[in-house]
Amino acid sequence: MSGSGIPNPSAPSAAGTWRLAIQGMSCASCAAGIERALGQVPGVTAQTVNFASEQAIVQGDPRLVSPQALIRAVEQAGYRAHLLQDDWQLLEPTDPERIAQRAAIGVGISTALLVGSLPMMLGREIPGLPLQDPWLQLLLTIPVQFWVGQPFYRGAWAAWRRRTADMNTLVALGTSSAFFHSLFATLFPDFFHRQGLHPEVYYEVAAVVVTLVLVGKWMEQRAKAQTSEAIRKLMGLQPKTARVIRQGVEQEIPIGEVQVGDCIRVRPGEKVPVDGVILEGSSAIDESMVTGESLPVVKSVGDEVIAATLNQTGSFVMKAQRVGKDTLLAQIVRLVQEAQGSKAPIQQVADRVTSWFVPAVIGVAAVTFGLWWGLAGKPTLALVNAVGVLVIACPCALGLATPTSIQVATGRGAELGILVKRPESLEVLAHRLATVVLDKTGTLTAGRPAVTDIWTPASSPLGLLRLAAAAEQYSEHPLARAVVQKAEAEGIALPPAQNFQARVGEGIEAWVEGQPVRVGRLSWLQAMGIPCHPASKERAQAWENEGKTVIGVAQGESFLGLLAIADPLKPTSAEAVQQLHQMGLEVVMLTGDNPTTAQAIARQVGIRRVIAQVRPEQKAALIRQLKRPRGRVVMVGDGLNDAPALAEADVGIAMGTGTDVAMATGDITLVSGDLRGVAAAIQLSRATLANIRQNLFFAFIYNVLGIPIAAGALYPFTGWLLNPMLAGAAMAFSSVSVVANALRLRHFQPSPPAPLARRGGS
Repeated sequence: MSGSGIPNPSAPSAAGTWRLAIQGMSCASCAAGIERALGQVPGVTAQTVNFASEQAIVQGDPRLVSPQALIRAVEQAGYRAHLLQDDWQLLEPTDPERIAQRAAIGVGISTALLVGSLPMMLGREIPGLPLQDPWLQLLLTIPVQFWVGQPFYRGAWAAWRRRTADMNTLVALGTSSAFFHSLFATLFPDFFHRQGLHPEVYYEVAAVVVTLVLVGKWMEQRAKAQTSEAIRKLMGLQPKTARVIRQGVEQEIPIGEVQVGDCIRVRPGEKVPVDGVILEGSSAIDESMVTGESLPVVKSVGDEVIAATLNQTGSFVMKAQRVGKDTLLAQIVRLVQEAQGSKAPIQQVADRVTSWFVPAVIGVAAVTFGLWWGLAGKPTLALVNAVGVLVIACPCALGLATPTSIQVATGRGAELGILVKRPESLEVLAHRLATVVLDKTGTLTAGRPAVTDIWTPASSPLGLLRLAAAAEQYSEHPLARAVVQKAEAEGIALPPAQNFQARVGEGIEAWVEGQPVRVGRLSWLQAMGIPCHPASKERAQAWENEGKTVIGVAQGESFLGLLAIADPLKPTSAEAVQQLHQMGLEVVMLTGDNPTTAQAIARQVGIRRVIAQVRPEQKAALIRQLKRPRGRVVMVGDGLNDAPALAEADVGIAMGTGTDVAMATGDITLVSGDLRGVAAAIQLSRATLANIRQNLFFAFIYNVLGIPIAAGALYPFTGWLLNPMLAGAAMAFSSVSVVANALRLRHFQPSPPAPLARRGGS
């Protein structure tokens, strides 16, 4: 049995996922009807239709489901659909130009009709005013009612065929009631005269309501287009061409023709065309458009570069590694589109309301008509008030309240380097969050060991580094690479080494310049008969207390000195932890490293609770324990060996580094790998949930107050009735205001941490 739900992008590959563009939806009831239709297609396992983004995401068995079957189901429900095969294809609002043309004609004719209705409004004739003639008003109203208002009739008919009702039903029913009542009064005025009534006509009501609702839809479409501004910017970053070097010849080709392995020259001021690695040259690259980081990053030979980032200074040659849909930018666009097409749990409230809302409104309008005619004996007022109820009550605002906020928030998050994979994670982050669990390696630290200190009792520190790096240059061990990279950074030319041997768990030995050079544990050097300097043990102990790995270096039988290697903290880790503390959250370090190193790192960043020497399979169980007493838990890790813990946490946040982003692991990915993004993601989620609640409150209160007023609830106390034209304007305003409120999230900026108070006293 298929059901409505959020397609899971991380589902097994046996399931197929299709993205459809939907045309013809006018309110959330339409989206619910399409969801039901798609759910009846054999083989469909999950489907969600987003009214704000006008798209459907369907998941199912590709052996049973075809795009044609999905499109046919949508068309049978009375709408139009086509398959979106290209991630770079952005949905556009439905026929905005045609809506504008119809609305412009409606505004012109409605203005004339309003002038013609002045005598009735003022209660006296105005000599020489030709537009007060009912027959002339009829001729002017017909094109507005049946051409300008054609979309509402078409939508109402489609809803009738589905045995349901939506916004189109309300507008068509309300304006048709006013129009055909006026037509009857124009054709048969004596019928009213015999009953002592004046044959009043309400052509201007029908025309103005149609026009105002259509103008509102046009404004709504324009506002909704702005909700996709962030993803438009991302798509616009894609370069159109690349300067490829093939067979020694440099040529400019379309970006779609670049192949993996191509050598590409990137000049200053140009965008990096695809993901790859630098082969020659260096430059400072602005990655802010992808990672959200404002400062340029210096890149040189061997460093990875990201498509669409801006080369600022130098020229370099790169090798293409990921092209087309495999680039980081394409993955970001795809994730944002999937998130914008999904639903957050809070939207279920609005969905349940809209499922019965329209039929209930029709019932209220019928009761209003009956009461005014039966109790007050005023059929004209009965008609006007019933029309007001039908027009003012529209589920559009309810349907737009949640998805527009999600759409703007996920787009803004992508601009800041925060990729939201599941919209429900925004809701979880904003409510009852108590604990943030941080992995150490690759999260708090850079994940790349580096030489931090060199100590030697007699010889030159650079000389010691030269011999150690020469011996280590053929090793693949991470510590060996750190030593070689330090030597390269110092500009040291390494002599060749022979007879390289690795001693597992101890160190390495190689012959350099005719003498054996050994690099490894101090205990191993002593076991080899090499006496260490008396001060070396004290120095090594001090470094180890700081969480550093210490290795000794010897040449022949002589002890040369020590190297300290550590995985350095990211520059922003301490600031990020401070900000999480200031937000009232407990921060816990969960690491497989030894307690000494873990405590040293924790002291540097201000983490008080450390759980060390934890195997990857144990991390998920510890996350479960943390959830029980304290509420919701966020796990932040590199997305690789932390996968079980990321899945177990209420929200898993994966750290991304360059193009190697573990997007499939966490609910949220921080593209830049900056830990400050965790606080920014929490702030974004809180702002988003507050925005959704504002929208839902406004949509609900609008209908709770508007429907009774339109029905005439204030008349016994104030003698005031709501004109259906004002009801139409209010309905249009409600939808536009909800979208406009959601658009405020485009300007969201994460707050920096507050400065810490100075300790101490006089």
